[in-house]
Amino acid sequence: MSTRRSAFILVASVAATVVASTTISMLGATTGSTAPAAEPAELERPSDVQIAVQPEQLSVVGLPCFPGNLNLTMTNTGSEARYADLTLDPSGPLQLSRRLFSSWLPAVDPDQPVSAPVEVRVPRDTQPGSYAIDLEVDKTELTVPVTVNPLPPKGPGDNLALGEQAAASSTHGNFFLCGAVDGDKDPEHWDTLTGWNDGTRAAFPDTYDVALFQPATISRVELYTLDSAKYPAKSVGLRDWDVQVRNGRTWTTVAQVRGNTVGHVTSTFAPAQADAVRILCLDGNDHTYSRIVELEVFAS
Repeated sequence: MSTRRSAFILVASVAATVVASTTISMLGATTGSTAPAAEPAELERPSDVQIAVQPEQLSVVGLPCFPGNLNLTMTNTGSEARYADLTLDPSGPLQLSRRLFSSWLPAVDPDQPVSAPVEVRVPRDTQPGSYAIDLEVDKTELTVPVTVNPLPPKGPGDNLALGEQAAASSTHGNFFLCGAVDGDKDPEHWDTLTGWNDGTRAAFPDTYDVALFQPATISRVELYTLDSAKYPAKSVGLRDWDVQVRNGRTWTTVAQVRGNTVGHVTSTFAPAQADAVRILCLDGNDHTYSRIVELEVFAS
């Protein structure tokens, strides 16, 4: 057989094989024969991070010193330590002190929760109603309902200092700056973080201020200092102080108290225009700290 004829037979054989393979493939497509099925997608594993929040629902009002407080908790229930990011998505006008809680979560037995606080505020002109904060970690979601309540009245006879912005020369780490304008004047609640305590032991003077929402003509200030069964005012209460008002940039003394040994003192004075009120603390009965349970301001 010649070389040319052998090459022709080889090419024809290869071509026949290709045609046959193509035909079988096409027949498979038309008769329902299929290639092996793809592996099923891996199912998404549930998160090993549990989230919790206290309280489970919240009420707030549009005053600077009336924030709502949440405590967020993440717990790793898995077998490996890891980082986790908990995101917070507020609705409407809600303002949060943080939008992200990110933490290293240990894998220990028993489970070790990790917590973080969040302050929730709303502007003064927020429409009362129902809002929400959506929490999410690893696509696990939790919703916190938030109710915005109407503003408290601030007319004649009402406490103008209630919930308004406070400022102080210092604040002890166990107390909140806003504790003396939170509406709680019960000295027995002193250990539950109501009231204000300065942060400079045996160093005077100290100042505690509250800015009024709008200028007002005032003539009376009520001061509640610490005076409980456990902590009597004659031992630990505020002893000496000046009541001052600010109108613009200048502070003016309108009343003075010296040698006080009781828990509640009323200071009245000639009507004065004010946009802020200050208690200038000069001494305490134990000569260590300035302690104010509640400060109230009233118009003429």
